[in-house]
Amino acid sequence: MMFTMWSHLLLFNAGGALASALQRRPMSTDGFDSKCASVASQLQIEHATVYFSEYITAGTNLSLPDNNVTCAIPNQVVPKDICRLALYVATSNRSGINMEAWLPSNWTGRFLSTGNGGLGGCIQYEDLAYGSSLGFATVGANNGHNGTSGGAFNGNSDILEDFAYRSIHTGVVVGKQITQNFYGSAHKKSYYLGCSTGGRQGFKSAQDFPEDFDGIVAGAPAIAFDNLTSYSGHFYPIVGTANSSTFVPTNLWSTLIHSDIMKQCDMLDNYADGILENPSMCNYTASGLLCGSSSNSSDCLTQEQVNTVNQVFSPTLTSDGSLVYPRMQPGSEALASLIIYNGAPWVYTTEFFRYAIYNDSTWDPATMNSTDYENAARINPFNIQTWKGDLSAVQNRGAKILHWHGQMDSIISSENSPRYYEHVSETMGKSPEELDDFYRFFRVSGTEHCGMGDGASSIGQDISSYASLDPSENILMAMVDWIEKGVAPETVTGTRFKNGTQSLGVEYKRAHCRYPRSNRYKGQGDPNSVENWECVE
Repeated sequence: MMFTMWSHLLLFNAGGALASALQRRPMSTDGFDSKCASVASQLQIEHATVYFSEYITAGTNLSLPDNNVTCAIPNQVVPKDICRLALYVATSNRSGINMEAWLPSNWTGRFLSTGNGGLGGCIQYEDLAYGSSLGFATVGANNGHNGTSGGAFNGNSDILEDFAYRSIHTGVVVGKQITQNFYGSAHKKSYYLGCSTGGRQGFKSAQDFPEDFDGIVAGAPAIAFDNLTSYSGHFYPIVGTANSSTFVPTNLWSTLIHSDIMKQCDMLDNYADGILENPSMCNYTASGLLCGSSSNSSDCLTQEQVNTVNQVFSPTLTSDGSLVYPRMQPGSEALASLIIYNGAPWVYTTEFFRYAIYNDSTWDPATMNSTDYENAARINPFNIQTWKGDLSAVQNRGAKILHWHGQMDSIISSENSPRYYEHVSETMGKSPEELDDFYRFFRVSGTEHCGMGDGASSIGQDISSYASLDPSENILMAMVDWIEKGVAPETVTGTRFKNGTQSLGVEYKRAHCRYPRSNRYKGQGDPNSVENWECVE
């Protein structure tokens, strides 16, 4: 069996140091901790090796020494008492997943699976903490490999298969079995929460494993994955290296170009606040920034730079003009200039093409062109594209999907999400009113990739991004309300904290609209009041 990140933890446990630490923890009055201690030896899961179970008390800042350093989570605060269970599940004779189940003492009967990000093999411990703190039996897995690199795909298609779909599904099947074994009864409802690659995993579950979840919350989903990876990589040949004449310095993106975008488009929602409620309405061109003969280059752009900006805000197309991926939406440029217009190749594109598409570690991202786009779409390993438009199996079993996307996302264009929604509408032959029965999509203005940003971006999508557990302000609890009470969300209210810091208090709130509606200021009253905005067609 392959070496796992848990191997030296087993040795540590055998040495007795961990056992001593556990003995110092206070005993619970209901025997939850002793039940936790025995569960590891009692579990009988096919193809699985259970590493340990340990009782963790609320408030513990849990050290994670075995978490891959690239995952950048060395520790995690545990908000509520849990039983933490870690195990390895083989998915083939040369692949498998490391996963954890965080089983809360205040279990509500709900099960929650969490997702991953990027090409990553990182258990998202912050999501385990969030879900378990709310009483969900919560599971997360490493996507079949450890760390953020896609290099593990090289020469091992089984690991790539885990990444494409098998890790998340396996974790759900095993997680439900663990939950039933530990609590003595099956879960009542099952939920999913994920963003980015996690959003794609949510839709992959809906498309291929509709029985896995009653409710799926999918944010900024990396659907049309092969095409998204082409789109992410196509910026490098356009922008060039930092010493290229086509390159636009970061400071010009964040000041000159951003200001010009707001000048052209900020009032489209009837209020100038530096936030685009619906960037799809912004048909931006940088032509007005072209330098005159005596202009200072810090206040304008050369013709080559103007061309670069206009290409960045144009769709990615094949050589025959077919759409690969929508344009990057205006409003994202300040952070995008640091991430993907920075004169360097996008690492996820490079690694995906080298190790998942071509199996060629010498492939040069600077040469990326339409042939590469077409090859990725054609090869589409394990149907990682995740673009099926028929979600009837989800609807037929009474399951629900809440899809959301930040409107200043600098990594995954927010214009791809409405494209998928329309794809589902056309495939199923259903109007938005009919889709509302089981699938609702919300555009969240002023929100970066999966969170943060300039606007009311805290919608309860993770442990650091919520202001309330009220379903009207928390998208996970909105899903619970929809599934368990039949109350579907009309809007999702986000919170903007002062200076983006929760401890400083609330600056304003904004109710984000359900697609195809978009937010518009009514033209009078305090613009920081939810009531003075309306959702319009």
